[in-house]
Amino acid sequence: MNGFHEILFPLDVGFGASGGPERRTDVATLASGFEERNARWASSRRTFDAGLGVRSFADLQAVLSFFEERRGKLYGFRFRDPLDHASCGFGKSPSANDQTIAIGDGTSCSFVLIKTYGGLHAPYYRTISKPVAGSVAIALNGADVTAYSVNEVTGTVTFDTAPADGAVISAGFLFDVPVRFDTDKLEFSLSAFEAGDIPSIPLVEIRV
Repeated sequence: MNGFHEILFPLDVGFGASGGPERRTDVATLASGFEERNARWASSRRTFDAGLGVRSFADLQAVLSFFEERRGKLYGFRFRDPLDHASCGFGKSPSANDQTIAIGDGTSCSFVLIKTYGGLHAPYYRTISKPVAGSVAIALNGADVTAYSVNEVTGTVTFDTAPADGAVISAGFLFDVPVRFDTDKLEFSLSAFEAGDIPSIPLVEIRV
């Protein structure tokens, strides 16, 4: 397994980043003019460019130090997606009833955090593996509970006692995206920076 450092990319720089999810879909046009489409990836993969978040020489130095410690592409790390980093809608505070993550079976004690996108036609269930420490709240059948623990490295919630069969398990949380630098070379120029030429700092989501 490739190395991963449980450390967050500089938050001030990250919140100025651009980017979002990417999917791979093959499209074949038939002789009739109709299409056949096939998803090559079951899950989306996010890419970002954090260069837009660099606003000062201090930001440049912080990114340079972070890049060197990660050895370029070698080690993964946490990144806070500026648009999508919570179980709730943008600008709201997470609550324990935000996301249904499982239904109890009376036996299982451990469950993974999930965020659902959409709902009417083909909802997408995204596994959350990097919750923010101290941010997870859990409810059973709508009532907040505290008898559980959270593995903040894997996103696994473990109850002290297995939830009852049919119990609705829901959660609220903040989360990070596991990423790595998508380059082994960073190019900075102070003269270009003063002229408004922002460096490119590409990041890509990884599976952990």
